[in-house]
Amino acid sequence: MHVLYFSRDYTPHDHRFLTSLVGAGIDTTFLRLERGARQVEDRPLPPQVLLASWRGGRIPFRWRDAPGLAVSLRQVIAAVKPDIIHAGPVQTCAFLASLSGFKPLVTMSWGSDLLKDANRNVWLRLVTRWTLRRTAVLVGDCRAVQQKAAEFGFSPSRVTLFPWGVDLDRFQPLTGERPLRQRLGWQDSFVLLCLRSWEPIYGVDVALRGFALAARQEPRLRLILLGGGSQAGLIHQVIEENELRDRVYLGGQVRQADLPGYYQESDLYLSASHSDGTSVSLLEALACGKPVLVSDIPGNREWITQGQEGWFFPDGSVDSLADAILRAVHSPERLPGMSLAARRLAESRADWQKNFQRLLAAYQNILPRKATPRQ
Repeated sequence: MHVLYFSRDYTPHDHRFLTSLVGAGIDTTFLRLERGARQVEDRPLPPQVLLASWRGGRIPFRWRDAPGLAVSLRQVIAAVKPDIIHAGPVQTCAFLASLSGFKPLVTMSWGSDLLKDANRNVWLRLVTRWTLRRTAVLVGDCRAVQQKAAEFGFSPSRVTLFPWGVDLDRFQPLTGERPLRQRLGWQDSFVLLCLRSWEPIYGVDVALRGFALAARQEPRLRLILLGGGSQAGLIHQVIEENELRDRVYLGGQVRQADLPGYYQESDLYLSASHSDGTSVSLLEALACGKPVLVSDIPGNREWITQGQEGWFFPDGSVDSLADAILRAVHSPERLPGMSLAARRLAESRADWQKNFQRLLAAYQNILPRKATPRQ
């Protein structure tokens, strides 16, 4: 079997898919639509992955280029001769793959492409419907994606629910010291971790404002804030206005190898995202045994039970978030049980190695019998 994996950029998620595809004995070629459009993976491509090149890439993707890009994609397809194209997000890479006329097409939703972008305007609704009509299998990471695709007429029976998952060997509960907390003098602090991208959809400004309100009442509160993005000016403004420079650690973009350590340094994972499918960072936090405090949105409700692995707060409510942070700080007796529940949930539902088999099964279901993985 030869898969052309077509993605918008090269992110940590892409690295994981590509590594698992070649690890399963599948010949894999990677095609990248843009460069620098998202957080870029710092690890090189797996050595077995072939890299396709074309002249059509743009930074950023522009709709007026779509016809020309589709022609360039046909040339790539003619050279690569894949058995399957695996493409996403829906309105960019999968749309271009559908314009090329290639079949079978496995469309992979990245969550917000269906949950938010699909209804943003008439054009995106048309593009979404066009793409789904030419999709053999839709790969989605949560039931909310499946339900949204059904609104566009896509049969739920052709959706492979694949909640991605994490490497449970890499993301584990703390087994050693906390060097960052020691260096910052935060040994006796209650530390929250927020590592969503600084983009409007992820509500990092809401998370920071809620933290600021709670920190006025609880001097032990500290925040590890990782990442970056287009709202950097706003984030720094909120920090300055609330005099949080000594209570917020700005870690920037961190290497994937260092990521588990940041979860282990924290007491509570925080996400104020306004839209999510299955958040991989949420699964990583659960795997590390972290209680969570997350916005009350459908993607999060598929994973978290209120009071069991953590807590919800109403989406966008700064005051409610502050109250929830204070409840967590003042409920230390509940945290060990939540930590155990979080890890158990990750082990039962968020094991990447087990979940990935669903994608391989979806490939086999749409292929002629002759196109099988190498043995």
